[in-house]
Amino acid sequence: MTNTTASLLYSKEHEWVLKLDESRVRVGISDYAQKELGDIVFVENPEVDDEVTANEFMGSIESVKAVSDLYSPVSGVIVRVNEELEDAPETINEQPYDAGWLVEVELSNPEELESLLNEEEYQAFVSEGAE
Repeated sequence: MTNTTASLLYSKEHEWVLKLDESRVRVGISDYAQKELGDIVFVENPEVDDEVTANEFMGSIESVKAVSDLYSPVSGVIVRVNEELEDAPETINEQPYDAGWLVEVELSNPEELESLLNEEEYQAFVSEGAE
């Protein structure tokens, strides 16, 4: 599945969200985030059936530069994890919006999506010197 970034929503922690249906989303990190991290060497994702809460820690991503926390942009239950990243974490660098997705979440509160940024808002946020 190829994502166009125009259909994505973003958190200020640089995670993207793709709505798969009314109650399920796919989550990854933005192109901006993967460029800032550099070469990604390891991803620690939550496990299937783990509960995640919006804006709270859900895992980490390690690059040759640093280890960064991953924050869930939504609340819900992990229903799928991208297991391909275990053997090929660099996929995030190569295809952050396609094969480099992290997890799929069954939403517990779909209204949370309304608090995320659209593509235009996210680009403005990044250009303002987002951290």
